[in-house]
Amino acid sequence: MTFFSTLQRIAFFFVLPLTIAFLTPSLARTQDARYSQIAASPQLTNPAMTGLMNGQLRLTANFRDLYSSQLSNEGFKSYGAGLELRRKAGNGNFVGIGFQLQQDEAGTSDFQRNQGLVSFSYQQDLGRLAGRGTGHFLAGGASVGFGTRGLDINKLWFSNQYFVNDATREAYIDSNLPTGEGVSGSGNSLYLDVNAGLGWFANLGDRRGAYFGLAAYHLNSPDVSPITGNTDPLDQRYVVHGGGELPLGSGDMSLLPAARFMTQGPSYEALFGTNIRYTERNWREVALRAGLWAQMSNQLEDSPGLNAIIVSVGLETEKVQFAVSYDISAGEVGTITNSRGGWELGIIYTQPAKYRSRVICPKF
Repeated sequence: MTFFSTLQRIAFFFVLPLTIAFLTPSLARTQDARYSQIAASPQLTNPAMTGLMNGQLRLTANFRDLYSSQLSNEGFKSYGAGLELRRKAGNGNFVGIGFQLQQDEAGTSDFQRNQGLVSFSYQQDLGRLAGRGTGHFLAGGASVGFGTRGLDINKLWFSNQYFVNDATREAYIDSNLPTGEGVSGSGNSLYLDVNAGLGWFANLGDRRGAYFGLAAYHLNSPDVSPITGNTDPLDQRYVVHGGGELPLGSGDMSLLPAARFMTQGPSYEALFGTNIRYTERNWREVALRAGLWAQMSNQLEDSPGLNAIIVSVGLETEKVQFAVSYDISAGEVGTITNSRGGWELGIIYTQPAKYRSRVICPKF
């Protein structure tokens, strides 16, 4: 099989459905959860990133706790865990296989969103760039799985249950009164989810690398309503992301800039910034990271605005990478929350590859 016939196969299976997805209008308003630490949740950023690593196995774990300082136990919490395998596919190419679990919960109603995905990627060797580095690759990926959404309406109260005692002039909530909403009890839904993406990455030499990707999630626009008789089609989520590594002077420091833009229905969000990485470049490398990021999205009047500044610190060892970040709320959200956002933890374990012709991916 020639190199160009291989590219034609990739284009047929990944570019065509992705192009159709970008031309399909979305009308619903439900949205996905997301993590600020892009590298710690690769399968949720782009299925084409499945297995893009300097190793043969990767484990990822994520935890995000947002607005609990104001909402206590009713804040937004997200838990994620992923497993990825990378294997040689001959002629310098690779395949990646991944599994991703995700759970989100929020609010008095015990709202929960659960998801399980199986991901696949193919990484085609495009050769070397001007004889430098280890070359560059085109990656195509897809993921498919199931999700559930559920809540308990009985734990909410509505305006029909709110009244004022005429004698004492005190206000009460009587949960025994009819809600007037026409629905009650617990609800749950099960739906199929299909996603696809493309990516390009290259190693350009010592402390130099780049990557870029496009992805579309929920290609089948599943109905995710947990209430029987109602419909709630899930908006397709489109992602554009990229980044790389640049040397900072001639020493042991480098910049790791990255950006991610997402749009889903009427909502959009841009996350951009950089980490500064320092290492003594020993045989068993240990590195420190510190980063500053800005997050922008549409505000109440649909005009773009800054809604968070994110600070992060991290530690890398030969196999484990650990990072913690904090969202400082800004804009209209910051006014309500007194600039208090939430914490996020990310852990990545990478098992080194046993095969000799290991391809060095750019730093994420």
